[in-house]
Amino acid sequence: MNQSYEAVIGLEIHAQLSTESKLFCGCSTRFGAEPNTNVCPVCLGHPGVLPVLNKKAVEFAIKMGLAANCKISERSMFARKNYFYPDLPKGYQISQFEHPICYDGFLLIDSDGNATRKIGITRIHLEEDAGKSIHDQSDSTLIDVNRCGVPLIEIVSEPDLRSPKEAASYISQIRQIVRYLGICDGNMEEGSLRCDANISIRPKGSTSLGVKTEVKNMNSIKNVEKALTYEIERQKDILESGKKVIQQTLLWNAEKQTIEPMRSKEESHDYRYFPEPDLPIIAVSEEWKDEIKNRLPELPDIRMQRFQSQYGLPKYDAEILTSEKELADYFEESAKLTNDFKSVSNWIMTEVLKVINEKKISIRQLPVKPEWLSELIHLVKAGTISNKIAKDVFTEILTNPRSPSIIVEEKNWMQVSDISSIEKIIDDVIAANQSQVQQYLSGKEKVFGFFVGEVMKRTKGKANPDIVNKILKQGLEKLKS
Repeated sequence: MNQSYEAVIGLEIHAQLSTESKLFCGCSTRFGAEPNTNVCPVCLGHPGVLPVLNKKAVEFAIKMGLAANCKISERSMFARKNYFYPDLPKGYQISQFEHPICYDGFLLIDSDGNATRKIGITRIHLEEDAGKSIHDQSDSTLIDVNRCGVPLIEIVSEPDLRSPKEAASYISQIRQIVRYLGICDGNMEEGSLRCDANISIRPKGSTSLGVKTEVKNMNSIKNVEKALTYEIERQKDILESGKKVIQQTLLWNAEKQTIEPMRSKEESHDYRYFPEPDLPIIAVSEEWKDEIKNRLPELPDIRMQRFQSQYGLPKYDAEILTSEKELADYFEESAKLTNDFKSVSNWIMTEVLKVINEKKISIRQLPVKPEWLSELIHLVKAGTISNKIAKDVFTEILTNPRSPSIIVEEKNWMQVSDISSIEKIIDDVIAANQSQVQQYLSGKEKVFGFFVGEVMKRTKGKANPDIVNKILKQGLEKLKS
């Protein structure tokens, strides 16, 4: 963006809560069910029915509020948000307006370089989801109301973000926190985590806000960053051409990598909010709040700092290992059985994550148990197997899971450390490769790696590489004299 302008970004993030039933009825929240099957008179808004609040959803909202440094309202209440869409059978959505359950919080994010910025959180409130409109290829619109009544929290930030990169960092942290708390799976592709962005630009140094637009339909963190970058440039071009930015709602088209107008942007009065008459006030006692607080897991930023202090890991390692709770748990289970924490980290960040990403599985589905990874590291440290053989053992576990010690014994993969055996193999290699010997003696020491490779081939990778290097060096140096 032109350096004379500054972006002002606020995000509204909807997180679908991982409760088994909906916010105001007992219908299932399971994703992928047959259309219009997870419904009842309550979520369909039939006359005469009454909503009953899901206590677990309230607890999840409070968890997020505490994790985001929010104040928790002693008394909060629901309101009706009135609008008429085909996928909203009641003609209104039950949400929270003037009295949200959580308010006045913040998160710290990494900005450019190593700087840390405080991003304010205006509010976190509970609401029910609407249904889904599906536009098929025959120019028809199909309605699936399974999602109606599914519990959401909406996390509304202050307009404190100043770049698409900061917005991506903020969303990533929200996603990480809700997954650590176990209140949302954070799957943006399936719509479990959705983000709308309010964005404007203003002259650098100005404190007044420009005309904002709202960008929707961003189903990944990368798409959020791309859409914001596009919209910033679009607004800049409008202002520089002497025109005015129009306040409106826009849709990001990921396929075309462009933004398309949806409708003029609504204000709160357009929704005609009024208190929900069928639901009582939510009362949160200090005892209940403290009980929830005491059950919070260790949050990712605290765990990352502990990994650096307790295990002596670099910040880069700690960030990756704590990016997902299950991955951090896997590391700690492995670390219990060895004091070589850096080797555990290295194996996870290379071999383990490579398999997980290639096979598109979770760490829980990995056949290599944490104790087996520690055992593998121990076998290498003890000199029983080489690093190369260790990787072969790791691959063998993936196809036929069993302990590394059993695999090494079955395959006869124990490392050869017998000096006389290695000396004989080295003598044979030197004798069979006289042209490479002459190259080495003439000063081309890079050919040393060739001899190491030949020895390892003849021992099928089982020779102790430290011993091989030492004896080979001594043998070749003797030839110089």
